[in-house]
Amino acid sequence: MELKEVTYEHIVELSEEANALFEAQDFDGAIKKFKEALEIIPKPKFTWEASAWILTSIGDVYFYLNDYSKAKNYFYDAFNCPGGLNNPYLLLRLGQVLFETHDEEKAKEYLLRAYLLKAGEIFKEEDPKYLKLILAII
Repeated sequence: MELKEVTYEHIVELSEEANALFEAQDFDGAIKKFKEALEIIPKPKFTWEASAWILTSIGDVYFYLNDYSKAKNYFYDAFNCPGGLNNPYLLLRLGQVLFETHDEEKAKEYLLRAYLLKAGEIFKEEDPKYLKLILAII
């Protein structure tokens, strides 16, 4: 489904504001703006592709704050939205939070999927410990 253009533009605007706050290291402000954008999406929220990238963005902020439990919840929610299932970045982040919360078997599954979708390129900027986890199975 596609959002109304005016709704989509407002969501993009709020997301850009949230990204600017994130870059300025105002993490609470970024989360607040992303959640504001999420509120604009019609219900049921999990049927919209825009929900996937907003939820991923919220999870990403929590990931950078090392709040892996909250990040994991947002990443799982994003995973269940259209476009979430095969999003390499989301798969990477989900694998990373699973690794950080000591669920290495599930982490391997998501990290491997991210690796296969992006031919390993997605790991270039990441801590090598994540790639090391799946090296034996690739």
